[in-house]
Amino acid sequence: MYELIQVSDQSYYIQSPAKIGLIRLKGQDVCLIDSGNDKDAGRKVRQLLDANGWRLTAIYNTHSNADHIGGNKYLQGQTGCKIYAPGIDCAFTRHPLLEPSFLYGGYPCKELRHKFLMAQESTAEELTTDCLPEGFEILPLPGHFFDMVGFRTPDNVIYLADCLSSQETLDKYQISFIYDVAAYLKTLEMVKSLPGKLFIPSHAEVTENISALAQYNIDKVEEIADKIIKICQKPLCWEAIMQSLFANYNLTMNWEQYVLVGSTIRSYLTWLKGTGRLIALFENNMLLWQQA
Repeated sequence: MYELIQVSDQSYYIQSPAKIGLIRLKGQDVCLIDSGNDKDAGRKVRQLLDANGWRLTAIYNTHSNADHIGGNKYLQGQTGCKIYAPGIDCAFTRHPLLEPSFLYGGYPCKELRHKFLMAQESTAEELTTDCLPEGFEILPLPGHFFDMVGFRTPDNVIYLADCLSSQETLDKYQISFIYDVAAYLKTLEMVKSLPGKLFIPSHAEVTENISALAQYNIDKVEEIADKIIKICQKPLCWEAIMQSLFANYNLTMNWEQYVLVGSTIRSYLTWLKGTGRLIALFENNMLLWQQA
């Protein structure tokens, strides 16, 4: 873990729970794409930088989930590097309490205020094309989180953030976190035909051909949608729908699963209502969902 792997003249990644991109710039300057899940990750990245005599100039966060910005504060404190994050995710990076609050839908219980869901705050600026190194391209990848992006480097290596999961992860956990299902599917369709020399997803193996994995993720979304529709033969609240899905997939509930999967299911319900496959109704002062 935390092995530095070179994939082209300029581009590297650091093998970690959420892959960290590293790109060599001019001289000894480098930048990172994301920073890992916590201070310890940041410390290991700093050791790699020092071992190679590199100077960190900037961290470009793909989005604000804690496992991608957790090393920000440590690395910024140690190196004085700039930090950039896209759109709404920039606010979450500056104010990490927003993530568990958003997921829970209120002030989060103490069981949700930990590094897995809430990184340490860092001083971030909004990501724009003006702050990118020469030859870099921002790739909008909405769906998984608010304004998530990926990056194409000058040597045509593409960092894909969390726009898809590995087949092994999907087979084990079944329901991956999605904020906007329609945008997520549109992103995956784009990624299927995206040209590039090499693709580096944060939570899947590096590959020269991403199309099959993108399709596997699309198929899993449709599978879950079909299961939700079948569950809703009679009017049900979202927690009863989640309970049925957990039983169907033999999943185990805990605080993290409750907010991550719960938020995702509510996003599915919004999407299915918007596409006319579910209806929403209020009965006995409860919001219920049923097949259209």
